[in-house]
Amino acid sequence: MIGSIPALYLLQLRNLDALVKDENPIEGIILGIVVGGIILILLVINILKHGISGGGAASRGNRSGATPRKFSPMSIYRITASYGLDKDQTRLLEYVFRQNSVSDPERVLKNPALLDKYFKTVFSTIEKNAETDEEAQQRLARLFRLRNAIESVPQGSGGIISTTTKLPENTPTIVSTGRDSFAVKVINARGDSLLLEAPRNAVGTPVKLPKGAKVNLSCFQKSSKGFSFDTRVLGNVQQPKGPALELAHSSRSKPLVHRRHRRKDINVNCVFYFVFVDNSKSSRKQAPKLIIDTRRFTGVLQDISAGGCSIKTAAPIHVGTRIKIEINYHDDTFIAALGQVLRTNRSGTGGTIVHVKFLKIPRRSLNNVNAMVYGYDS
Repeated sequence: MIGSIPALYLLQLRNLDALVKDENPIEGIILGIVVGGIILILLVINILKHGISGGGAASRGNRSGATPRKFSPMSIYRITASYGLDKDQTRLLEYVFRQNSVSDPERVLKNPALLDKYFKTVFSTIEKNAETDEEAQQRLARLFRLRNAIESVPQGSGGIISTTTKLPENTPTIVSTGRDSFAVKVINARGDSLLLEAPRNAVGTPVKLPKGAKVNLSCFQKSSKGFSFDTRVLGNVQQPKGPALELAHSSRSKPLVHRRHRRKDINVNCVFYFVFVDNSKSSRKQAPKLIIDTRRFTGVLQDISAGGCSIKTAAPIHVGTRIKIEINYHDDTFIAALGQVLRTNRSGTGGTIVHVKFLKIPRRSLNNVNAMVYGYDS
C-alpha cells in the first residue's frame, strides 16, 4: 500500500494536467478576475467598517499598548450628520479624534468638557507647529469654526431650569416690564418668593415696580441654554444689603432662542469710540466711509462671544450706535472689533449694560475671543 502512493500521486498529476489542458483558458482568466474582484470588495468593506489595522505600525502600536482607532470614517459621517458639518469640517473633527486616540466619538460629542479638552490639545499643537503666524491663524480659524458649529446645535432640553425655586444665587437675569428692562441678580430663591436686586435707573436710583405688575424674567446658563418665566411683583422690600424686588415663584419655564456662540462671563476693562458713517462721497461701487470719533469712552466687559459682547458703561449710548471696541485681555492678547448696539439695559448698580453685535472683527482678534471663551488660552 505504501509503495502504491507514488504511482497514485503521479496518476493524480497526469489527471490534473489533462484537466488543465481541456479547460478553456479564457474562462480561467475570467474566473480569476471575478474571484479577485470579490476579494477586493470584501477587503474594502472590512477597511471601511473597522479602519486600517492588523499589520505594520498599527500592530506594533497595539503591542506597545497604544489605543487603536476604533471608529471608521463612515461612522464619523453618520454621527456628525445631525450637526450639519461639511466634508472639510468632518475631516477636521476626525483628525481631532485621531490625535487624541478617541474610541467613542459619539460620547465625546455629548460631553462639552471632554470635547474642549481634545480641541485644546489640537489648539496647542497648531500654535507650536505652524511654520508662520499666518498659517497658525488660518488653521485656528478653521478649528474654531468647527467648534462653534458643534456648539450651535441644541442638545435637547435637558438641563434647563424649570422653576424659579432652582435659580442659583447671583444668577444674572433680565427683568422686563413694558418697554423697560433691568439687569439684576438673584439674591435668594429658596423661600416662598423670589428675591432679586432692586432694579435701578440710569443714575443708580432704585426703581419700585408696582405690586401685582406682570414681569418677565429671563437668563442664560453657561451652556448657552436660555429660558424665561412670566411672573408678577409681590412687593419691594428692604434687605440687609439694600433694597430688593420680591417676585412670585413660577414653574412655567419657556426656552429662549439658542445662542449661536458660547458666551463667557468676564470682568475686563475696555475702551470704545463712536463710529459714524459718511455717505457724502460714497457711490454704488464704493462702501460708505467710516469715521471714528476721537472721544474715548471706558467701560467694563461683562461677557463676550464670537458674535458680540456686553459692556457696562456710564457713557450715553443709544440703540443702533456703531462703536469700535478695544480690549487688552492679557499683555499679549489684544482684541479689536467694530460693533453695533442692539439693545441696552439699566444696570442694578448704576450705568447701562450695552449689548453689542460684532459687525467686523479681524481673524486674529476672533481667534483670541474664541480661545478666551473656550478656555484654550489658559
